[in-house]
Amino acid sequence: MRFSLNGPTGRKRPLWIGIGLAIAILATTGGCGAIKKDKMAVTLQAATHGYQSALRWGYYESAYAFVDPKQREDKPMPPDLTGLHLTGYDVVQPPSIKKDEDTATQIVRIEYLYESKQVVKSLTDRQLWQWDADKKTWWLISGLPKFK
Repeated sequence: MRFSLNGPTGRKRPLWIGIGLAIAILATTGGCGAIKKDKMAVTLQAATHGYQSALRWGYYESAYAFVDPKQREDKPMPPDLTGLHLTGYDVVQPPSIKKDEDTATQIVRIEYLYESKQVVKSLTDRQLWQWDADKKTWWLISGLPKFK
């Protein structure tokens, strides 16, 4: 099979039609990367919001489920969460995907207290998230914050 710029009537097509088709094909295939990045950003936003909600409402087992499964293997949930109540969760730096596109960082300020002590403490949590391309989800690889 031969390819040419000849039309069905044997007449030559103008060169700009061929160039226009090439540009259209490149533009269409180039958009796939942007769509993938957008989906990753939406998924990251959902993961960080779900994690925040789980912590805020005291669903620590649900929050622990956001931690990378490799880090959770043979490790129970930290015991120091009993009696813990979050009184504040403020995003200092919203999640941003790194240039390599498989990690993201978010920084939050958390205020909390333990029922037994009734003293409000605060910490800065630098969350590192890793994209799992197989499962199409983000995992928290920095682990749960260290509440003291």
